[in-house]
Amino acid sequence: MNLKEKTISLIDALKATCQHYGIGNDGNEYKVITQVFLYKFINDKFGYEIKKVSPELKVADKWDESYANMSEKTRKSLLNRLKADVPLLEPQHLISSLWNQQKKENFAQIFDSTMEEIAAKNEAIFATETVNKTRIPIFEKLTVYVTDDIKRSDFASALVDKLVNFSFEQAFGQHYDFFADMFEYLLKDYNTNGGGKYAEYYTPQSIAKIMAKLLIGEQKEFNSIEIYDPSAGTGTLVMALSHSIGIDRCTIYTQDISQKSNKMLKFNLILNGLVSSLQNAIQGDTLTSPYHRSDDNKSLRQFDFVVSNPPFKLDFSENREKLSTMPERFWAGVPNVPRTKKDSMAIYTLFIQHVINSLKNETGKGAIVIPTGFITSKSGVESKILKKIVDEKIVYGCVSMPSNVFANTGTNVTVLFFDNARSHDKVILIDASKLGEDYKDGKNKKRRLTEKDIELIINTFNNKESIDDFSIAVSYNDIKEKNYSLSPGQYFDIKIDYVEITQEEFEAKMNKYQSELQKYFEEGDKLQKEIMEQLQNLKLSKNNIS
Repeated sequence: MNLKEKTISLIDALKATCQHYGIGNDGNEYKVITQVFLYKFINDKFGYEIKKVSPELKVADKWDESYANMSEKTRKSLLNRLKADVPLLEPQHLISSLWNQQKKENFAQIFDSTMEEIAAKNEAIFATETVNKTRIPIFEKLTVYVTDDIKRSDFASALVDKLVNFSFEQAFGQHYDFFADMFEYLLKDYNTNGGGKYAEYYTPQSIAKIMAKLLIGEQKEFNSIEIYDPSAGTGTLVMALSHSIGIDRCTIYTQDISQKSNKMLKFNLILNGLVSSLQNAIQGDTLTSPYHRSDDNKSLRQFDFVVSNPPFKLDFSENREKLSTMPERFWAGVPNVPRTKKDSMAIYTLFIQHVINSLKNETGKGAIVIPTGFITSKSGVESKILKKIVDEKIVYGCVSMPSNVFANTGTNVTVLFFDNARSHDKVILIDASKLGEDYKDGKNKKRRLTEKDIELIINTFNNKESIDDFSIAVSYNDIKEKNYSLSPGQYFDIKIDYVEITQEEFEAKMNKYQSELQKYFEEGDKLQKEIMEQLQNLKLSKNNIS
């Protein structure tokens, strides 16, 4: 098997182990899978990096044994030579050490203690924070999720067994190209299908790639770029954008209310070589408590690029009044609380406003995923946002995507693109709803964009090319005349196809239509007569009863 196949096999084996010990498909399974996978990654990453600074370990048959046999002074010297973002492990933290201790009765405690020791030793590298400055370690105890105490050591042993058959070393040079696919495979079972939980959203790689390429456009040179996602979910959008720019030329900032999403995001950042951005991955409510602020703490921090795939509808009635007291942030207003179906409150409108507020003046660019219905809104907060982004020339592009491209929502989606340079003469509108190919995801029918589709969208957008029934570049004045609609279909030319026919063919068609029409008239007369007779019978019946 190649490395990709081995990695998929590892993920499947870990899931099978969780299933065997009674935590398959429960709320803790994803914690076990992601942490054990990450432990394997960190173990192999440490070995990969420590061998770079130690010729002795590089040529050793078993580097881990040679490392364990070194003096403490020598090991400490090697650790001090590692780069700041490389994990630090002692011999007892390695997979090989746990493997050799599996027969001990207290192996569950040994396993859990090892996880906690690694987290503590690497807190400065891997720990993240909440908005209230609570530190979140990278690892936690895992065997506690198995209810039966007597099975916990066997559970830990079964997990370790899965980690010894191969190394990730050959993938470390690939980073995103390899681990993006592995992350998507690992995540698919934990991606909510209901679409209703705040921020637990995964954006398909195809959509993330399109958003990244369209935001960057023709720009080639980047330096010290800051990227932000206020509803980061698992980090797919910032990951695609950072790798399009270059991970050594940008810093990522995120916030998300979900503990689960933040754990996945942290996992994703580490896999993709973005450890330095972990300190900026904040858990907390972006709308009520935005963490990333200006240096004087008086306003929101502003970024070069902002991307977001926020929840569309959500009950935020408890915070509605608080949010309504922030007109400088929510200039288009805050949706009212409905009498029924509070979970239908359009929370995405608040994220649109937040994204625009978070763009650097004159240079910031942003993209946000929204429900397609927004682009034809005629009232409420939605229409006020549309009016602002058109009147002030903030919006410069709009791409409507195919149905069912997102795993967690059947809602049709559109991506809006913003540019605070406000220098565009026209807005490029693309209707990509007919693109893509169908495929089966379990029992569900889904749709995905092909590489050809992706290139078509990117090239059409960047060239502002008009293609029949697909795309059109429209002036801001034309959009205003159409009541601020950003729907591509409203601007397409209506074409009527004319077919040349002979006089005889024309007369034959007309005779056919006339004959069919006469038949319909006769059937109508017959039906009318039957109805009148039935009404007359009803009258007679009523008179007889009286």
